[in-house]
Amino acid sequence: MTLNTQYVQVENAVQHLDSSMSYFYVVTDCEFDGPLPGRHSMLSFGSVAVSETGEILGEFESVLERLEGAERDPETMDFWRRHPEAWSAATENPQPAAFVIERFVAWVKSLGTNAVFAAHPVSLDGLWFDYYLKRYAGRPLFEGPWVTDRLFKFAPLCIMSMVAGKTGRNHWDCDVQHYPPEWLGSVEHTHRAIDDARGYANLLGFLINHR
Repeated sequence: MTLNTQYVQVENAVQHLDSSMSYFYVVTDCEFDGPLPGRHSMLSFGSVAVSETGEILGEFESVLERLEGAERDPETMDFWRRHPEAWSAATENPQPAAFVIERFVAWVKSLGTNAVFAAHPVSLDGLWFDYYLKRYAGRPLFEGPWVTDRLFKFAPLCIMSMVAGKTGRNHWDCDVQHYPPEWLGSVEHTHRAIDDARGYANLLGFLINHR
């Protein structure tokens, strides 16, 4: 799939939450050109907001300009050469990273104040978001309780670990390739960030509603 919009970005919140009552998850998937934030660049990311009851609330998608002076990792680029459509989606019409992060922060805040960052696994995507939030928003992914205006009020959620805990699967079997399609809402895992975020958002909703 190719994206031809001027701003490769989707900001859609179908409803605002009662920020004093409701909790929601920001399920995020990142694409990048190497393993090390800063040395390499985040190319794109997609986020899907999910309510505490598993309802999809909105989406955000964007492509970012590469970091000045950053490298491209050869092994990572070998992966992208095997997925040319995903590479196109991750690199077409990039926007300045500072602009993207500013819009993302505003989008999260528009949904409420009780946000939880979530990823599958959080140790990968969370690492990238922590770097970009520090660099362009001046704050880490998760801040201490003494900070009153935290973007994410609670510690990040690892959906992979949640699958292991709720299903009893071995940790190494908690991979998208091993999940029944219905767990992902039958969304194909294409390595386009928003597609993968949608699948993981559906997975989170499935886990929430099958206690």
